[in-house]
Amino acid sequence: MRPPIRIDGELPTLHEPVLIVMLTGWIDASAAAFGAMEAIKKGTDAQRIVTFDPDSFIDYRVRRPMMELRDGKNNKLVWSAPEMYAGKDDNDRDVLILCGPEPDSAWLYFADVVGDLCLKLGVVKMFGIGAYPFAAPHTRPPQLSCTSPSEVALAEVPFIKSSADVPAGMESVLEHAMQERGIQALGLWGQVPHYVSAMPYPAASAALVGAVQMVAGLSIDVADLRAEAVLQRERIDKLVSGNAEHLQMVQQLETAFDEAVSAGNIIADTQSSGSGDAIADEIESFLREQNDLGN
Repeated sequence: MRPPIRIDGELPTLHEPVLIVMLTGWIDASAAAFGAMEAIKKGTDAQRIVTFDPDSFIDYRVRRPMMELRDGKNNKLVWSAPEMYAGKDDNDRDVLILCGPEPDSAWLYFADVVGDLCLKLGVVKMFGIGAYPFAAPHTRPPQLSCTSPSEVALAEVPFIKSSADVPAGMESVLEHAMQERGIQALGLWGQVPHYVSAMPYPAASAALVGAVQMVAGLSIDVADLRAEAVLQRERIDKLVSGNAEHLQMVQQLETAFDEAVSAGNIIADTQSSGSGDAIADEIESFLREQNDLGN
C-alpha cells in the first residue's frame, strides 16, 4: 500500500506552529480565500514539506494532469495534489499551510492523516479560510463569519455565528479531526458582495488575512493586497457611479446592510431585505457588460 504522504527531505522541527487551511474546490467567491492564501504563502516564504499521495485522494478524471506539449514532445505532466508548506511570519513565528485541491475521496482518511501529521509537528491551532457571496455593498468593509466545533473558540472571536444546515467542505471535516486531537480549530469565512463574486475581490482577501493575523497572533505584510483592494474599489465605484439607477441600487443595499448591522442581526435582516438579490443580479450584469467592453 502506498504511503499517504511524501515528505520532502525530513520534517522540520517547529515551535508551536499554527496551521492555515485553504483547499480549492469548495465555496470561494471571487477566489478571495485563494488570494488570501497566496498572500500568506508569499508573506511567510513558505516552502513545501509534504505532498499528499494523489492516487489516494484525487480523481484524475475530474482533475486531469496538465501536459506540457512543445512541438509534439510531451515534456512533462503536472499533477495536482494537496500539499503542506512551512514558513515563518515577520516575527519568526512558525506557520504551516495546507493547500491544493480538496480531496475527491477518502475524506475521513485524509482528515486522520492530516490530524496525525499535525500532532507530530506540534500544531497548536488550525484556521481554515473561505469566502461566500452575500447581499452586501462593496462600499462597506467585508464582514466575516466563523465556524468551529469548540464553543470556547467561538466565544473568543467577534465574528458572525450563523445557524444553518449546509453541505460541508473538507475544512469542516478537519475542524472535527483537530478537535478530536485536542487542537483548537476555527473556520473563517469572508463575505463577498453578490455582484462582484465572479471577479477578483482583494478586499475580502485582505480581510481574511487580517482575521488570520488577529486570531493566530501572526504578522504578515499584505501591503500589496491592500493596494489591489483600493484599486478595485475605485474601479467598481467608477462603474457604478456612471449609472444613476445602479448607484441608487447600491445605496439601497447600503441602507439595508447598515440597518442589519445596527440591529446586530446581519444575516437575517440583510437576506430578507427583499431587494438584495434583485440589486445584485442587475449590478452583476452591468459590471459584466462593462468588463466585456474593457472599460
